[in-house]
Amino acid sequence: MSITVVFDAPGMTAVQYDEVMAELSQAGAGMPDGRLYHVASPTDSGWYVLDVWESEEKLDTFARTLMPMLAGVGVQPPQPVVMPTHNIVSG
Repeated sequence: MSITVVFDAPGMTAVQYDEVMAELSQAGAGMPDGRLYHVASPTDSGWYVLDVWESEEKLDTFARTLMPMLAGVGVQPPQPVVMPTHNIVSG
């Protein structure tokens, strides 16, 4: 069963987001195993990310790469909200 993961990162900027995405790509983790969808949007107070993952285990593996990168650009790693995915509609 897939999971939906929401990260709300107050204070994060587009520059920081782009830096982390570039670092992930350089590390070969820009398209991590198990991530089905990734959506990122600015908010009035920071940054919002919604991912859909094949499993919590795949997310946990990716998090070991992601969290130090977030800290490295000055972002307090946000606490994710993890929920079972009920439905996905695309197109």
